[in-house]
Amino acid sequence: MSSVTVRVPAKVNVQLSVGPLREDGYHDLVNVFHAVSIFDEVVAKESEGITVQVNGKWSDQVPTDDSNLAIRAARALAKHAGRSYGAELVIHKSIPVAGGMAGGSADAAGALVACNELWGLGLPMDDLMEIAGDLGSDVPFSLIGGTAVGTGRGEQLSELPTGGTFHWVFALANGGLSTASVYAECDRLRAASDADVPWPTLNDSLMEALGTGDAYALGTHLSNDLQPAALNLRPELAPTLESGRQHGALGAIVSGSGPTCAFLAIDATHARDLAHSLTTTGTAHTAVAAHGPVHGATLI
Repeated sequence: MSSVTVRVPAKVNVQLSVGPLREDGYHDLVNVFHAVSIFDEVVAKESEGITVQVNGKWSDQVPTDDSNLAIRAARALAKHAGRSYGAELVIHKSIPVAGGMAGGSADAAGALVACNELWGLGLPMDDLMEIAGDLGSDVPFSLIGGTAVGTGRGEQLSELPTGGTFHWVFALANGGLSTASVYAECDRLRAASDADVPWPTLNDSLMEALGTGDAYALGTHLSNDLQPAALNLRPELAPTLESGRQHGALGAIVSGSGPTCAFLAIDATHARDLAHSLTTTGTAHTAVAAHGPVHGATLI
């Protein structure tokens, strides 16, 4: 096989509860992931070494050196297999870069699946999940997709049943936000308030809304503990969220560490109308309608 293509989705966090800062610098999380129909494609081709090139929107913002997470994923897979392999990775970007939608993690998951197939390794999903967990907290979810709750640093996953399709609009911001800087700002704000930070717990009402497919109920229970920090770093996101609410969004939230803003719509028609309203009013330069849940990294 000389070429393999994998499609891998973006995610939105419908609940992101962040516990106190641990001694190792991480936080315990309750992180409810939901995969949505904005996709990157990762192509793996036969090659002597492991390299990456990126095209599509935001391609100029993606590193192509050893810091690229897809390269790191391919090398980790080869190391796990105990042999020297090569692959030319070509990433077609549609997921925002540093947008809080796990674009880099998605590409890493895509590289794992593509290279596993290209190299004929035949490794089971459990092996790929183990490698993914060492690469980053969001990478395992990008492999499985759907809806799932992540605990620990977010990498310990349990799939959640979802009773229907949810429709979303994502307002894409100019420029990105560093996940590390948002967590640091979250810690700073918490230290300044001197308030006790509770242990993160799963919202049972949110789980019920997901299970029954009730978009109205889900909209009232969206939550993100990183949102105050993201808004502090990017104050212009606050009017974007408010505009979405004014145009009928059932819920409005910063996606992950931001700066992408996510709006839950009633149905597909409402999502299209909401995306149109956000762009024509100048609230967002780009707004994309999508739906979820969708499958994780998939060979195509």
